[in-house]
Amino acid sequence: MLPIDPEESHRARMERKKAVVDAAIARADQDKGLLLVLTGNGKGKSSSAFGMVARALGHGLHVGVAQFIKGRSDTGEEAFLSRQAGVVWRVLGEGFTWETQDLTRDTETAQNGWAVARAMLRDASLGLVVLDELTYLLKRGWLDLATVLADLEARPPMQHVVITGRGAPDALCDAADTVSELRDVKHAFRAGVRAQKGVDL
Repeated sequence: MLPIDPEESHRARMERKKAVVDAAIARADQDKGLLLVLTGNGKGKSSSAFGMVARALGHGLHVGVAQFIKGRSDTGEEAFLSRQAGVVWRVLGEGFTWETQDLTRDTETAQNGWAVARAMLRDASLGLVVLDELTYLLKRGWLDLATVLADLEARPPMQHVVITGRGAPDALCDAADTVSELRDVKHAFRAGVRAQKGVDL
């Protein structure tokens, strides 16, 4: 039996792989505004969404960011991205609910925030809208899921939307084009390391 030539074996594998990839690319012939959901208990959901903001800006798209829950305005992503031309950045929360401890106020804040987000979803000039930590408002019943889904469905056809947060409802995931679940394996905070600028803030 002749010895296997590693170069030839590799070339044959890559030819088969290329054929599969090329066929998949050829089948993907649609353009549409995508709904992406980034959920799960792992770190990096919002960071991923803000990476997409940078990507969209690189392609000349205008972007709207609606931050629910977070009430602070000292994060690195806001400090940088909100200064970029073509970005509308709105911090709509008052902080985490264990800080406010006021259900009525939290619900009103959520409703007022959704009015701002709805305006973004109706703005055809925005190629990407990030609804950061929206899932918590749905999970706690501060926003009506059917209303949110209807507003998402009615957005401009080529507008992309990214929704972040833990515990995304099944109906939202069903409506999404892409769903990613980030898994929590290990986190520095549980070892007593506070949030670090440039990584967590």
